[in-house]
Amino acid sequence: MDATTIGAVLALVGVLSGSVVAYLGKRGENATTRWNAEMDQIQEERDGLRAQVAAKEARIAELLEQRLADQVELARLRVKVVELGGDPS
Repeated sequence: MDATTIGAVLALVGVLSGSVVAYLGKRGENATTRWNAEMDQIQEERDGLRAQVAAKEARIAELLEQRLADQVELARLRVKVVELGGDPS
């Protein structure tokens, strides 16, 4: 083999290895992009769920306050019934 053939073979190997590296690099880039998109979607869903949990916690607190007010009113009415001579059961 003469120098020209060896040079051409080396150039071909260089081009092929460069193509393989570019292909693998693009695959890695695509995988990273997909992974980032999935993570963004998961974070958005998490934020939405946190908002739902906060809303439900606020509703629970409101219902607990209402229950306490109802219990106070029931106790007041029982006292009133007893004062009037009735049976509060």
